[in-house]
Amino acid sequence: MAEINELLKGFQRFRIKNFEPNRELFNRLAMQGQTPRTLLIGCSDSRVDPAILTDSAPGDMFVVRNVANLVPPYETTGRYHGTSAALEFAVCNLEVENIIVLGHSRCGGIKALLKGYGQNNDEGEGFIAPWVEIAAPAREEVLRRWPDAGHEFQQRACERAGIRASLDNLLTFPFLRQRVDDGRLTLHGWYYDLENGELLQYDAEKDRFYDLYFGAEPSVAHPA
Repeated sequence: MAEINELLKGFQRFRIKNFEPNRELFNRLAMQGQTPRTLLIGCSDSRVDPAILTDSAPGDMFVVRNVANLVPPYETTGRYHGTSAALEFAVCNLEVENIIVLGHSRCGGIKALLKGYGQNNDEGEGFIAPWVEIAAPAREEVLRRWPDAGHEFQQRACERAGIRASLDNLLTFPFLRQRVDDGRLTLHGWYYDLENGELLQYDAEKDRFYDLYFGAEPSVAHPA
């Protein structure tokens, strides 16, 4: 219960430091609804909170979080499509103008993908392995290009390749592709380096990730 009590104390601090000084903003959001201009697809990892990383205010971003910040390809079979439903709502109802896929270093989901999670693991109910297989093309690319590289290099390369795989999958959604093609929607790939507190952005034209600097053009390239 100690951890829960700390969360409740945190909510009390939120009420004092954030809610009360911004009561007008919160009331407006409650009464008028949300109008975010950006959808962010991030990882469920507790160390990578999109609102904290971007210093965003309530109502700024529509956020979807799942294991390894993955976007499944468009398909209409099955019954449950949480990420796809969020995409549809953000794009078709909220009419966001930007979609960001935010990956990060030391990602447990990508680690599971590289290690073949589920092949020799009897724990759980079998949800993780098929989910991370969404990024199987990223794993195959990394193992093909750098078969003899160390694990840490392969991990980082696969994390970035996974972002690109999700960007590709976004374009398989017809309602989303149409908006990208006519300029109403822009896709972004971001990679957060946990150890160094750095943010990298994917340049689709050059197929590279670059460090982001305040007010500067991308300048430093990274593999994959």
